[in-house]
Amino acid sequence: MPSRLPVDFFRSDEAASLIEMAFIVPFLMALLLGTVDFGRAYYLSSELASAAHAGAEYAAQNPNDIPGETASITNAVASDAPDVPGLTVATPVWGCECSDGTSYSASCSSPPSGCSANWVYRITITASATYAPWFPWPGIPSSMLLSSSATLRSGGS
Repeated sequence: MPSRLPVDFFRSDEAASLIEMAFIVPFLMALLLGTVDFGRAYYLSSELASAAHAGAEYAAQNPNDIPGETASITNAVASDAPDVPGLTVATPVWGCECSDGTSYSASCSSPPSGCSANWVYRITITASATYAPWFPWPGIPSSMLLSSSATLRSGGS
């Protein structure tokens, strides 16, 4: 059996799969890395939504802590998302509204005007963090601010 020249190797069928693999592996690696990066962003978004909801639940259960005292709400948000780096909590938006949602008052010193029924507390908590992809992707910024807010209504009179 005669020995084959290196040039003959690239003309044979045996080299076709090697060449195909050389073309497809970079594409598959980019796809895998993109999926991992997207998964990280989705996980962070989910953590922010859960943390904002935890803060809103705490505020709804403790309405007396809301005006002026936001440290306990911030602690509730932070304790729900301990692995989120750079977590920030915006100042809670607190007020009262009619139980049917028709009228809103930013101050609960007096009931909202025009309530035909009882009024309730309404609290909105917003949590945010910066997401930075591991790899620079074309068309994707090097960092993004992800944010989530939760609004709950509770108690009142």
